[in-house]
Amino acid sequence: MRALRRAWRLAALLALAFGASVAAAAATPFIEELTSTELRERIGAGATTILVPIGGTEQNGAHMVLGKHNVRAHVLAGRIAQELGNALVAPVLAYVPEGAIDPPAAHMRYTGTISIPEPAFEAVLEATARSFRHHGFRDVVFLGDHGGYQRSEERVAAKLNREWSSAQPPCHVHALVEYYRAAAQGFGATLAARGFSAAEIGTHAGLADTALAMAVDESLVRKDLLVQAPKPGDGVQGDPRRATAELGRLGVQHIVEVSVAAIRERTHAR
Repeated sequence: MRALRRAWRLAALLALAFGASVAAAAATPFIEELTSTELRERIGAGATTILVPIGGTEQNGAHMVLGKHNVRAHVLAGRIAQELGNALVAPVLAYVPEGAIDPPAAHMRYTGTISIPEPAFEAVLEATARSFRHHGFRDVVFLGDHGGYQRSEERVAAKLNREWSSAQPPCHVHALVEYYRAAAQGFGATLAARGFSAAEIGTHAGLADTALAMAVDESLVRKDLLVQAPKPGDGVQGDPRRATAELGRLGVQHIVEVSVAAIRERTHAR
């Protein structure tokens, strides 16, 4: 009898573990956390929009880590996918154009920045979109967290949309410039309305950039270094000292809302 009870307990535990695994697979928007079979089933059930978060590995001053864009793109893409309900999220593209390597220009002047040529980057975007079309996705959405490659996204999207204009089954590629504008301009306007100056808000690793990073993951920012005023040549454009996660959450909400609305408009307009 005891052996039978142990067997029943084991069976119950296995059933609970299996149920938890199934629930996790159904809940996550990230394809990296799914098996191939689970992903196929999600696509078959109507999750036919794939978000491709694009980050970058670049210097962000002394106070913020090199992978800021990658973490931010991953988290925001997940939030956007959950709001959409029929979308999944691809792995983050962390290798992007950051300027000339030799002689070094722009961010490449600082240790840790990685840059690849635009043609190579665009080839990766194109192959990524072709892969997802093959697997059954009908909308491929590029979410670029960095300003330097927005035109590359648009070129690849335009090329593939021309090629697939009459293809069956249909597939559309979207370079979602609204996502980047919401972070670079919309959030900046929100901060300006709260009394922060343009010089403080900044364009790179300043108040806006740092607050957004803190909102998605506070460990991205070395808070003990925020007491120091930016110095010329330190890679910061703006002043991050008054950045907080609370301010950043205003930006996160704005980016998610704008992106969700833009994706729904593009995908429902057909």
